[in-house]
Amino acid sequence: MQLLSVVLSGGSGTRLWPVSRQSYPKPFMHIGGSTLLQQTIERGQACGTGDLLVVTNQDHLFHTQNVLEQMADAPDTAFLLEPKGRNTGPAIALAALHCEKHFSPDTVMLVLSADHLIPNVEAFVASATEATRLARQGSIVVFGIPPTSPETGFGYLEVAQVSRESQKVIRFVEKPDLPTAQGYLSTGRYYWNSGMFCSTAAAMLAAMELHAPEMLAAARKAMDESSTQDKRTRFQSRTFDLQPDISIDYAVMEHAQNVQVVPAKFSWSDVGSWPAVAEALPADASGNTFGRGVVAIDTRGTHVRVESHLPKIVATIGLQDLIIVDTPSALLVADKNSSQKVKQVVDILKARGIESVSLPDTVHRPWGTYTTLTEEGGYKVKRITVKPGHALSLQYHHRRAEHWVVVQGIAKVQVGDEEFETLPGQYRYIPLKEKHRLTNIGKELLVLIEVQCGDYLGEDDIVRLADTYGRA
Repeated sequence: MQLLSVVLSGGSGTRLWPVSRQSYPKPFMHIGGSTLLQQTIERGQACGTGDLLVVTNQDHLFHTQNVLEQMADAPDTAFLLEPKGRNTGPAIALAALHCEKHFSPDTVMLVLSADHLIPNVEAFVASATEATRLARQGSIVVFGIPPTSPETGFGYLEVAQVSRESQKVIRFVEKPDLPTAQGYLSTGRYYWNSGMFCSTAAAMLAAMELHAPEMLAAARKAMDESSTQDKRTRFQSRTFDLQPDISIDYAVMEHAQNVQVVPAKFSWSDVGSWPAVAEALPADASGNTFGRGVVAIDTRGTHVRVESHLPKIVATIGLQDLIIVDTPSALLVADKNSSQKVKQVVDILKARGIESVSLPDTVHRPWGTYTTLTEEGGYKVKRITVKPGHALSLQYHHRRAEHWVVVQGIAKVQVGDEEFETLPGQYRYIPLKEKHRLTNIGKELLVLIEVQCGDYLGEDDIVRLADTYGRA
């Protein structure tokens, strides 16, 4: 039986704001040297999986491709591109239907979340090997985490007795309140639910047919009306939206009788808060976690993260148990015990109509990135990068002119119907309402500084005439 990694990559980007944002959520954060998504893919590869199936939002396709391009040994990858989030139930249903169609019903799916941190890959492989064995015998397997505290942010799995051996799950329990969680911990009969699963496509589809037939029927309809090109499956919004917004736990796991738990022999974090990020990093003698550029005096148990266009010094004096996250567009200062309220900040900013709350400071596009360096009345300055062989859309603007200075690489700049090769130090002017295009014709990353001048500088003042990425 083939073993396939199925990576669920999404998220709203709220609990780790301001670094994680809706358009660039947690799986793309660097923690421990690489993105969480890359670490997840590599864990699957370590288990012996061949191909990779990623279920993600259609707007995150090029982010994921960027991660794969940076890997030395990237797997052959197919994508299920969701027009909107529909929770883990429909996502896993679509993945199982994909396996049934393109591989075999006996394909073993190792379903992994793209935003977990599991440093000990060897221990994970040992647990995954046991899960695969049980899946090939017809079980639906969930990875259980031995609890270390009465955590209210996780679901729980009840078993006869927590042990190092795999066993049948008696029941799934949703996130409890604190007294209930304390009671669970005292009994020694509960695991945390990691949200990672392993089963054959056939076993998962059979369980869905029995316990969630309407969800499965909606997934089949969405799949039937989808289109696939270059291993990228896109869905019609009309039929995709008919799927219920429901977790796999509610839809299937709470009802199925063939669910087994494999106890995790590895350390695990869902990195669900800034204190969780801090716990994943090495601390100094005072329990602080931060990188270079931080000066800490009489500071204990504090996490500092700085993301800046320029080198920046952050100094802390007389602080204890704080979270400090500084980015070019936002600063978060929070007590560690109140860090779960970060989501409330995001909700307030959205209610105020602050659009930048969902955009990262460096915005990623299929062709590269742009970063706003400064903006005042009448002008905006950006740093733009374009990958080799890539090009921006042919476009024009109603309300702004642009000035481009190349600082690295070789650009082909189209202004009107003329094209100009532009080298480092050279400059091009884009008049108001003139069609233009930027292409990287060199072998290295193209970097330029763009100065926009006009009475309106919003990103929606773009009229695309032609586009390599289908956005025109």
